[in-house]
Amino acid sequence: MADPRFFAAAGPFALSRLCEIARAELGGGVDPEAHFFDVAPLDRAGSREVSFLDNRRYLESFVRSEAGACVVHRDLAVRAPDGMALLLSTEPYRAYARIAQAFYPDVVPESGIADGAFVHATARLGDDCSVEPGAVIGPGAELGRRCRVGSNAVIGPGVVLGDDCRIGPCASLLFCLLGNRVVIHAGVRIGQDGFGFAPGPEAHEKVPQLGRVLIEDDVEIGANTTIDRGSGPDTVIGSGTKIDNLVQIAHNVQLGSGCIIVSQVGISGSTKVGQLVMMGGQAGLTGHLKIGSGARIGAQAGVMRDVDPGATVMGSPAQPVKEYWRQVAMVSGLAKKRKGS
Repeated sequence: MADPRFFAAAGPFALSRLCEIARAELGGGVDPEAHFFDVAPLDRAGSREVSFLDNRRYLESFVRSEAGACVVHRDLAVRAPDGMALLLSTEPYRAYARIAQAFYPDVVPESGIADGAFVHATARLGDDCSVEPGAVIGPGAELGRRCRVGSNAVIGPGVVLGDDCRIGPCASLLFCLLGNRVVIHAGVRIGQDGFGFAPGPEAHEKVPQLGRVLIEDDVEIGANTTIDRGSGPDTVIGSGTKIDNLVQIAHNVQLGSGCIIVSQVGISGSTKVGQLVMMGGQAGLTGHLKIGSGARIGAQAGVMRDVDPGATVMGSPAQPVKEYWRQVAMVSGLAKKRKGS
């Protein structure tokens, strides 16, 4: 059970209702009106709690689990312990996510502007917005309906937020336009200067950064990530993209829709990324590259050349995954031969 000091569980829910929520099929031999009160991991769930199995690494935990109900793929249902109610799904993790959302829906704060917040007279706030203490909303800024602005966050002059945006504490948003349902976590920095200088033998001339950051609908940006505004062209984050904590996105970068960018990735200026691209932690991309849609970039990869659509690359410098593993095996073999000599 989640700590009730921080998380308030809804419910209980009948098994039949959980199946509807999860878009799953109820296994046979169970009472569809049995009620469940919470979600929990396989190794901690009790008879009135719901768990899930998505990764075969946890199959033994599933076999021994005391969970009253579990979301599982049909192929693994035969391994379930006696008495466990099964919610059968081809996508157990996504199905479980829907159930967890039902038990723990977003807490909607009371609307209004708290004492200690500053909202400029020319800023416009939609209905039912919430602005917490210490937040600053600058001149000409526009917030859609039901937006939430955390303590000490800064919404700069002219910034526009769509409906249902959530801005975490101490985040700062400058020179940017946000779509609907954008989630910005604590400490995020959006719209600061891009790193633009014209080098010279005696001094480096600063190049004014005159673009914006455009963030489309349903984007989520993790804590302490930074996204620079464009130098002239805009920096663009496509709809549905999910960005982890501590990511750096430079000026003029364009991310397509549905990308997943894991923590500590760095993307240099003017690189264009297609749709549904996945980047593992600590990957680094040089500037002016083209990353094709559906590409996968392994953790700690150093990408210095364009990546074709659908390709998977690893290593530094990054190369096709089969070539990377072939080289790893070759080096390992040479090391074993030397050790045996």
